[in-house]
Amino acid sequence: MRLKLWGAVTLFASVLLLVVGCNKPAGSMPGAGAQMPKPQVSVITADSRTVPLTRELVGRLAATRIAQVRARVAGIVLDRAYTEGTDVKQGAVLFQIDPAQLQAKLNADAAALVKAEADAVNAALTAKRYVELRDKKTISQQDVDTAQAAERTTAAAVQQAQANLDSARLDLSYATVRAPIVGRAGRALVTEGALVGQGEATLMTTVEQIDPIYVNFSQSVAEVSQLQREAATAQGARTPVSKAKVEVLRPDGETYPETGAVDFSDLAVDPGTGAVSLRAVVPNPQHTLLPGMFVTLRLIIGQLDNAFVLPHAAVSRDAKGASVMVLGADGMVAQRRVETHSMTRTDWIVTGELASGDQVIVAGLQKVKPGAAAEIAPPKTPGGAAGTKG
Repeated sequence: MRLKLWGAVTLFASVLLLVVGCNKPAGSMPGAGAQMPKPQVSVITADSRTVPLTRELVGRLAATRIAQVRARVAGIVLDRAYTEGTDVKQGAVLFQIDPAQLQAKLNADAAALVKAEADAVNAALTAKRYVELRDKKTISQQDVDTAQAAERTTAAAVQQAQANLDSARLDLSYATVRAPIVGRAGRALVTEGALVGQGEATLMTTVEQIDPIYVNFSQSVAEVSQLQREAATAQGARTPVSKAKVEVLRPDGETYPETGAVDFSDLAVDPGTGAVSLRAVVPNPQHTLLPGMFVTLRLIIGQLDNAFVLPHAAVSRDAKGASVMVLGADGMVAQRRVETHSMTRTDWIVTGELASGDQVIVAGLQKVKPGAAAEIAPPKTPGGAAGTKG
């Protein structure tokens, strides 16, 4: 009986507490009057300026001139007269081929020329005497014709001997192998004692001219058309893309001090890739750029007035295009539509609804939306914690 009574009392007390709790004012609930904190964001101040209109591409360096140095006469290599990998002037001696056999042939051809000249003089005198005898009616016209034919034959033999001598002299000069162009001589492909030029023109080394140096790159047809449109609208773009200025970024990210220009654009599109081949030429006086290197090529096609340089994180896209979020003086977030023109490794170059002095949100975008309130996050202390507001 007591247990039933105690259970009834407990049930009555529970119901009473529930009724009292429901009738308690809402303001008396713990934390009911507190407001949600404003999201904190990081901002940068938009600064309107004139910005070069650029496009970064990947290119590969190539020598402007490549000469293959080959043995033009047969013989044994006696000496390598240059240091591999050094710069040589045009006409510098690279190799020496044994000239003994060539010199002997030159001497023989010189002697043959002397003999031919002597025969020609004798034939000319004979023809002259025969003409005089014919006038005296002592010999026939047939003898005169034979003598004059001999004169012409020996004269031709002199020319042939002279040509043979010139050829022998030229072959002897080829025994001294010289650099055909100015440039950097490569690794020697033959050594002293090697037989070269026997049946074929043996490749001995190469000379590459790398000042200036070429940068080969390619662009799709759509990208080339877009560049042409941007160049047409950009102030200061008075030349086509095929004549645009270029800057080279080294593999370490530094900008190469010399500025070049696009000097060649292919007349046809590669059917396999759908791209157009282009080439830029860049001065390389210190030879720091080497053929075969991959580099980043910055194409400068004009400049934009009233443009803004913003970090990649500040620009977002939706179905309507690109936009940024700005924090107004009233602490409210607003959306601004922009147009992207060019991109670097860290920034976008944009124009649009921005104005100088706007506070563009670059961090915390996922926590805000247009029309909502936000506040600038306090700067972090050197230890990494946020500082307190004063």
